[in-house]
Amino acid sequence: MITPDTKDWTWVVQRQCPECGFDASAFPREEVADRLRRNAEVWTALLAEDPEGLRLRPDPQTWSALEYACHVRDVCRTYDRRLGLMTTLDNPLYPDWDQDTTAVEERYNEQDPATVANDLRTAAGSLASGFDRVEGGAWARPGRRSDGARFTVDSFARYFLHDVVHHLYDVTGVKAD
Repeated sequence: MITPDTKDWTWVVQRQCPECGFDASAFPREEVADRLRRNAEVWTALLAEDPEGLRLRPDPQTWSALEYACHVRDVCRTYDRRLGLMTTLDNPLYPDWDQDTTAVEERYNEQDPATVANDLRTAAGSLASGFDRVEGGAWARPGRRSDGARFTVDSFARYFLHDVVHHLYDVTGVKAD
């Protein structure tokens, strides 16, 4: 069992992440969709490599590359739903999502890498299309997490993008450009 990450990562919308190197505060919001699509293509290529090697954990407390890919897929799905709420409702409260429980219940490390790659690409494409549709004042629309964190579509997009960029760093060790 992986120890759940309980850190508050909301600070990443204000400054560069010292671990992965991504600076969400300086990243143009209009480029989030394209960066997400490129990120998904890297995951797709990674998942086409050694299928059994993808299941190996570097240590008992760290997810395998396949588990991270499943998580990124599910993050894209979750954020797609949340973006839909933010762009259609006034200041919605997002439904809770326990990523650690999902990883266990969905047996991330037992999933088929080719299926995960396809599903990740589809989920990322859907969310990217949602970000493509955001214009003008819609970037300022608010939404809230159950833990009290508040976002605008702008900060939500940047926070999300850091997450998928950071997880690619977790797997490859390559810092963001």
